Amino acid sequence: MLKPGDGKNEFMIETGLALAVPASFVLSLLIGRYGIPVETLCKMLLSAVFPLEKTWPQTMETVFFQIRLPRITAAFFVGASLAVSGAIFQGIFKNPLVSPDILGVSYGAGFGAALAILLTNGGVYLQASAICFGMLAVFAAYTMARFFKGAPVLVLVLSGIIVGAFFQALLSSLKYIADPYDKLPSIIFWLMGSLSRVSAGDLSWTLPAFAAGMGALYLCRWRINLLALGDEEARALGVNTTLERGAVIFVCTLLSCLAVCLAGTISWVGLVIPHVGRLLVGSDYRRLLPACISLGGIYLILIDNAARALTMNEIPLGILTSLIGAPFFAMLLMRRRAGGRG
Repeated sequence: MLKPGDGKNEFMIETGLALAVPASFVLSLLIGRYGIPVETLCKMLLSAVFPLEKTWPQTMETVFFQIRLPRITAAFFVGASLAVSGAIFQGIFKNPLVSPDILGVSYGAGFGAALAILLTNGGVYLQASAICFGMLAVFAAYTMARFFKGAPVLVLVLSGIIVGAFFQALLSSLKYIADPYDKLPSIIFWLMGSLSRVSAGDLSWTLPAFAAGMGALYLCRWRINLLALGDEEARALGVNTTLERGAVIFVCTLLSCLAVCLAGTISWVGLVIPHVGRLLVGSDYRRLLPACISLGGIYLILIDNAARALTMNEIPLGILTSLIGAPFFAMLLMRRRAGGRG
C-alpha cells in the first residue's frame, strides 16, 4: 500500500503521473472513428515544428489538428482545472464534500450559457455569457456573506448555496420557455457536458487563461497550506486571510468558469479527484496540486475517449462522470471509514 509521506513512494507516484500525461495524450490521439497510424501521427506532430514532406491526406491532417488535438487538450485542462479548484476549496472551506460549484459558479455559468443559446447562436457569446454570470454568482455570494454574522467560511458557503439555488431556478425558467424543438435540446445537451464543439480558436484564448490561473495557484501553493489551517492559525502566521482567501477563490472561480464555458457542466471531477490525490500524495498542497493537475487531466481525457468511442452517438460527459464518480466516491468513503475503525 502506498503511504503519503514516504519519500520514495511519493517520487514514484509523481514520476508515474508525469509519464502518464503524455501517454494518455498519445493514446487518445489514436482513438476515434477516423484511424490515424502511429507513424503518421508522429510525422504530423513533427511537421508542426520541422519542414517534413507531406505523405498523408489532407483529411487526416484536418481531423488531427482541427478536431482531435484541440479536443484532447481541452479535456486535459478542463479536468485539471476542476480537480485543482475542488482540492483548494475542500482545503480552505475545511469540508471534504465541497466541489468547485459550492459558491454557485456552475449554476451561474450554466444560466449564462443557456441565456446565450436562447438569445443568440452561441459561439463567443455563449462563452462570454457563461464566464460573466459565473463570476457574478460568486460576487453575489461574497456580497451576501458580508451582511451576515458568523464564521466567515460557513457564511460564505451558505451564501453560495443560496445564490446557486437562485440561478438554478432562473435556469429552469429558461428551459421552460425555450423552443422544445430547437433551443431546448441545445441547452440540455450543453448542460450535460460535451467537448464536441471545441475548436482551435477556442483554445487560442482559453489556454493562456488556464495556464495563468493554474500557474498562479501553483506558485502560491504553500500559502494555500496556511489558509487550510484555519483563520486563527493562519492569522497567527501573518496571513491576511480575507485578502488571500478572496484572491484564491477568484482564481479558482475563473478556472471553473473557463471549464464550464468550454465543456458545459461536468460533475464529480472536482469532488472525487482531490480525494484520490490525497490518498496518493497526502494533503500538502505542494504535492497535491501537481497531482490533481495530472489526475484530473488524465481522468477527463479517458472519460472523453469513452464518450466518443463507446457508441455511435456521443455520450454526454456529465453522464459518464456521474456513473463512475458516484460509486467511486462511495468506495472512498467506505475505505476511509474502515481505516478509521482500524
